[in-house]
Amino acid sequence: MTSTRFLDRRTPPHIATLILMAGLSALTMNIFLPSLPGMATWFGVPYGLMQLSVALYLALSALLQIVIGPISDRFGRRKVLLWSMALFLLATIGTLIAPDATTFLICRMAQAVIASGMVLSRAIVRDMVSDEQAASMIGYVTMGMSIVPMIGPVIGGLLDEAFGWQANFALLLILGLATLALVWADLGETATIRRVKLMDQMRTYPGLLKSRRFWGYVGCASFTSGSFFAYLGGAPYVGNVVFGLSSSEVGLLFAITAVGYLVGNFIAGRFSVRVGMNRMILGGTIVCVVGLGLLVLVTLAGVHSPYVFFGFTLALGLGNGMTLPNANAGMLSIKPELAGTASGLGGAIQIGGGAALAALAGALLTEGATELPLVLLMLASAILALFSILAVIRRARTLGLAG
Repeated sequence: MTSTRFLDRRTPPHIATLILMAGLSALTMNIFLPSLPGMATWFGVPYGLMQLSVALYLALSALLQIVIGPISDRFGRRKVLLWSMALFLLATIGTLIAPDATTFLICRMAQAVIASGMVLSRAIVRDMVSDEQAASMIGYVTMGMSIVPMIGPVIGGLLDEAFGWQANFALLLILGLATLALVWADLGETATIRRVKLMDQMRTYPGLLKSRRFWGYVGCASFTSGSFFAYLGGAPYVGNVVFGLSSSEVGLLFAITAVGYLVGNFIAGRFSVRVGMNRMILGGTIVCVVGLGLLVLVTLAGVHSPYVFFGFTLALGLGNGMTLPNANAGMLSIKPELAGTASGLGGAIQIGGGAALAALAGALLTEGATELPLVLLMLASAILALFSILAVIRRARTLGLAG
């Protein structure tokens, strides 16, 4: 009887629960990357085939984000998260016992269901608090989550060296079980359940897609994160080929951007309520444009140094950290009753656009190229993000909305 009352109770989760949900999703994406060469040898397949475990995961993750939101608006955040995590655990067991590369890739794709943790952590925040408070809380959630990309591959490399590639997925299984238990114990239902058919719920997409403000926030988030995805796609080439750095040196310099992102998330969490959501986004996009603009000027002046190139990405990380929590909160504020739908659709567009920019960065950096094409691409994406938030602010003023 006590258990039934608990499950029905609308109990907001602690912020630590949201951080762990989103963090597990991020960790699943990158912890095993150092193991890819060894996994290719283990399964007796080309390295390029094992790389599909990254591309296919991202592709399915983007598709799932489109449907996870509407499903959670219809059936509730709690149920979707519990089922998603149960399926994630089954998929993770599958990766551990896979007899061949094909089976592994199928199970690896199935792991993408954990994307619900990233999507619904944002939606749950929006269920609980107002716009500016949502931006603040999302800032703290993503600040905690930003630590994961910094340490995930390091942990994965150490586990692989000590115990083999399977240790990475064993750790994901353990963390998945712990997170499932935490969600069960701490996360009550936060959504207002809308008793409509799923297809009717999917038909609400046009209502979001017709909103100029929704597209403005999505564009701002996509282009801001797009600068970072382009950086991720091109910086290894720049570090290894253009500047002749070792992989470990490039890894250490990557931490500069992550530190900037961490600080930006803290600023968003600390000051978004006071400054306002749109103003914080505007400030973050300006930081990105100014920092990358200066990097372009320095590069055109003939200063070619890995410390200059990677050092200026501190501004990229800082601007992303200030912008993304607020832009995500803005997407969810257009139709609060469709917060899950908006989070899923917006997240899918961000991942899809970011993946495209990462691919474009790789295409631009052909043999003999310098860092300049990558820097220009990053700056162009940052400028588009600035234009997007300016359009949102102008639209908000037209509608007489605060921002």
